[in-house]
Amino acid sequence: MENGDYEDWRGRKADTSKHGGVIAAAFTCVVEVLENVVFLSNAINFVAYFMKSMHYPAAEAANMVTNFMGTSFLLTILGGFISDSFLTRFKTFVFFCILELLGLILLAVQAQYSKLQPNLNERPSKSQAVFLYFGLYAMATGVGGIKAALPAHGADQLDHGYQRHISAFFNWYFFSLCTGGLISSTVMVWIQDNEGWKLNFNISIGTLSLALCIFTAGFPIYRLKRPGGSPITRIYKVFASAIRNRKFSPPPPKTDSLGESSSARTTRGKLRFLNKALMDEKITATEVEETRTFLWLLPIFASTILMNCCLAQLQTFTVEQGNMMNRKVKNFMIPTQSLTVFPLIIMLASIPLYEHFARIIGAKQRTSGISNWLRPLKRIGIGLALASASMAAAAIVEVKRRKEAVNNGAEISVFWLAWQYLLLGVADMLTLGGMLEFFYSEAPDSMRSMSTALSWCSTAMGYFISSVLVTIANSISGALGREWLAGHDLNHGRLDLFYALLCVLNFLNLLNYIFWAKRY
Repeated sequence: MENGDYEDWRGRKADTSKHGGVIAAAFTCVVEVLENVVFLSNAINFVAYFMKSMHYPAAEAANMVTNFMGTSFLLTILGGFISDSFLTRFKTFVFFCILELLGLILLAVQAQYSKLQPNLNERPSKSQAVFLYFGLYAMATGVGGIKAALPAHGADQLDHGYQRHISAFFNWYFFSLCTGGLISSTVMVWIQDNEGWKLNFNISIGTLSLALCIFTAGFPIYRLKRPGGSPITRIYKVFASAIRNRKFSPPPPKTDSLGESSSARTTRGKLRFLNKALMDEKITATEVEETRTFLWLLPIFASTILMNCCLAQLQTFTVEQGNMMNRKVKNFMIPTQSLTVFPLIIMLASIPLYEHFARIIGAKQRTSGISNWLRPLKRIGIGLALASASMAAAAIVEVKRRKEAVNNGAEISVFWLAWQYLLLGVADMLTLGGMLEFFYSEAPDSMRSMSTALSWCSTAMGYFISSVLVTIANSISGALGREWLAGHDLNHGRLDLFYALLCVLNFLNLLNYIFWAKRY
């Protein structure tokens, strides 16, 4: 295991026999289960809390939750920047976890005391709204920092010379994400429905406190990456120098004493105009290669956003479909909020199967590398293809559901949704897991937290663009006769056509992704 710029908790050079390894990385996965339980359980229940306790209208409450989740994921860039620039990933996690705890405590206090809540049938006062938003966005900021620092910290514990270990870590990290989501959609939904908001917030505080304790308990065995200063400043310096010297011929390529990473060798020869920055003696070859490598990650990042528009449907229109289908299993009625259990179970099952398959392939090859078909770019591509297929399946199922409901007044089984859940669940496992591994492995050493955060930013932008697509689809279809997604009754809309549109857009996006992936 290479040490590089790694240190122990005392600030001394990390010892490979004492620091890092699988056990240290396993702490990260355990902590992620608990942290995701807190984040998702509250995100799932916030709409009902805002409506019933804070008396916000349904549309405004839904927008508040969407903005909260989008902000949480977008702020991963801030967390990644701080982690790469000023603090170790360990300290970054601790700081942002305490900040999320502060937000949860404020929300719990507001849920506990009636003076901090609006009177019946009244909107919150300005002071009550400020209290709510302060708690809400303190929590969102904390989530952003945690999700940027935690996966990069876990991968830092492993041998970067054996890519299979890095790949396995991110798969099991994604497994931890899904485990937390499953607990949120079952146990925490039941607690909120039957015991109320106060207990829900108190359990969240206790769970996140436990996560913080477990994470900090591992500090003697962690190896910590030293922060390398602001990557944004270095990128700006390279760009400014390249523009300033744009009329001059660049000097011949050179390599400074720090050498090159594999990602730098991959992108060498691309974006050659950046070489003109080397005419400034204050700019090093390493800084130019860092900038080049990071910029070359951005087309891959942009190509994954539309896939997350499909994932957004699982929490919106797919849930509405489920509400209008037969949800009874003998005498048990499946709760609407628990419909997300289906894709989570599929993802949880697919990860051990994938790992088993990967081990078989690795054993046959008898190499320390991984199969070409298991590399991140291939996995992301397969995931994007499955996302398009899932929307095709969703369109077909919606045609059948609507036909039975309109023509026969019948409800088809909710298990018909299993097809889109299956395809999209596997697609998410391949794509998000592949993105986390790809952005971490290919990023410059000094930008790994910020680059890994691109995975979460893709999720946030997918949710925002989904709302934009709904608006555009309604505007165009309304101008042509009837809006596809108007009203509250899907039987009077054309959700099947919207799904078909997403299918086509994702297929075109797949072609765009292949174009950039081949050139990486």
